[in-house]
Amino acid sequence: MRNPLSKTVVGIEPSGIRKFFDIVSEMKDAISLGVGEPDFDTPWHIREEGIYSLEKGRTFYTSNAGLKELKVEICKYLNRRFDLYYDYNKETIVTVGGSEAIDISLRAMLDPGDEVLIPQPSYVSYLPCVTLAGGKPVIIELEVKDQFKLTKEKLLNAITDKTKVLILPFPNNPTGAIMEYDDLKEIAKIVEEKDLFVVTDEIYSELTYGQKHVTIAQFPGMKERTILINGFSKSYAMTGWRLGYAVGPENIIEQMVKIHQFAIMCAPTASQYAAVEALRNGDSDVETMRNAYDMRRKYLVNAFNEIGLECFEPYGAFYVFPCIKSLGMTSDEFATRLLKEEKVAVVPGTAFGSCGEGFLRISYAYSIENLKIAMERIERFVKKYKK
Repeated sequence: MRNPLSKTVVGIEPSGIRKFFDIVSEMKDAISLGVGEPDFDTPWHIREEGIYSLEKGRTFYTSNAGLKELKVEICKYLNRRFDLYYDYNKETIVTVGGSEAIDISLRAMLDPGDEVLIPQPSYVSYLPCVTLAGGKPVIIELEVKDQFKLTKEKLLNAITDKTKVLILPFPNNPTGAIMEYDDLKEIAKIVEEKDLFVVTDEIYSELTYGQKHVTIAQFPGMKERTILINGFSKSYAMTGWRLGYAVGPENIIEQMVKIHQFAIMCAPTASQYAAVEALRNGDSDVETMRNAYDMRRKYLVNAFNEIGLECFEPYGAFYVFPCIKSLGMTSDEFATRLLKEEKVAVVPGTAFGSCGEGFLRISYAYSIENLKIAMERIERFVKKYKK
């Protein structure tokens, strides 16, 4: 019997985020700080709109690219937040989460052998999506000394005559790093000079602290070169609704819709109606959640520094990325021992790229009470192994 499996798919490693959490589910009194999911319920008025859409029998397919009302609201949102104008009909697509948007944007743009620059540490889906699209992932290793930002020097050193796309993963998962106006201005200049395209994943754009999010699409000449991806999972606590979107040049969006049309048909209808309500009336909900995350962020950064684990201060997303190199353990060893000995689950930094070695990703999308209990256990563990 012939091997039925694709060599490409078999060669892709499974996500490094999930392997600890099957154990956690079977472990009594364990605390998980690993999953990047808000601990808030979807705000009631958003849930109510989804329920109402079902009660009204709105259970049919929408157009492939998404519900007109939602696409209009997405474009209004981007206009008021970033002064960007997109055509709802030709430059906007609603997807099944931001992850689908990443996948189909790369499939729409890449030919076999095209190089895609991926700054790491970063979200686990970028590299396999590039590989599945036939592209060649090229890793740019980010460093804590640069605040985990993408610098112009690192970008220039990675570009070859085969480079086609740059992925911008900011605000960053797992580090919480952000790119500010002056940082992006330098990157935009290089992208234009080298005739590249950008896929910018801005799913955490509403979760920044003390700094207003800036998108590279705002810079002159960049809107025509950029696929901007966002969604509702993080900002509106709508992970299970599975809804994202992408905006960009008409010729790229047209091909993304084609792939989406054959693979998905359309995003869930009830979720789309709920998202209309989120964009129209959800700003205060986002602010409430952001303020809660900010308090937890400050608590964890201080707590890790106090127990002797240097912790970079994040200004975006809802993760901290403390350094555990002083303990003489690998990230995987630390996470495994911590779970076994103290019943706290965290994610090794290596789940987000080899340059994450020596770090841990810890989510603060959990109650302050759980965070305090977890930190007591982590402190006890650190004291045991501190050299």
